[in-house]
Amino acid sequence: MFRPFGAPDAEAQGRRLRKIARERGLKLLVGADDALAGALEADGVHLPERLAHRATRLKAAHPAWIVTAAAHSARAARQGLASGADAVVVSAIFPSTSPSAAAPIGPLRLSQLVRRVGGPVYALGGINNKTARRLRDAGLVGLAAVDGFRT
Repeated sequence: MFRPFGAPDAEAQGRRLRKIARERGLKLLVGADDALAGALEADGVHLPERLAHRATRLKAAHPAWIVTAAAHSARAARQGLASGADAVVVSAIFPSTSPSAAAPIGPLRLSQLVRRVGGPVYALGGINNKTARRLRDAGLVGLAAVDGFRT
């Protein structure tokens, strides 16, 4: 997930990331900028919670794209999926140093949220080898965790 948010060299950075993603067989999503995603030939976009309603339009315009939406509650996760997102990214799960990280919800609340949402959920925030094991131990085996670690 590439979140350049107005960086003057966003396209150059994105092209480098796209090359790396292709070499490694990874998917590249661009944060909140469908024009940049198109220019980079990215695999899709990631929408902030406040823009989740755009998912249906983006999926219609780019059927092959993966469209995800941020969610910080079960309600927002359900709305993101109902708005056409392929998956929601819930954060923060564990304490994180990210400037945008909210208070962590922990694996138990994440597990409850996943059950209530009824769709694909990705975890974000403070995930590393140790905390990913806590997700697995909470029964979230099928949950793919981001922050550079996948379960």
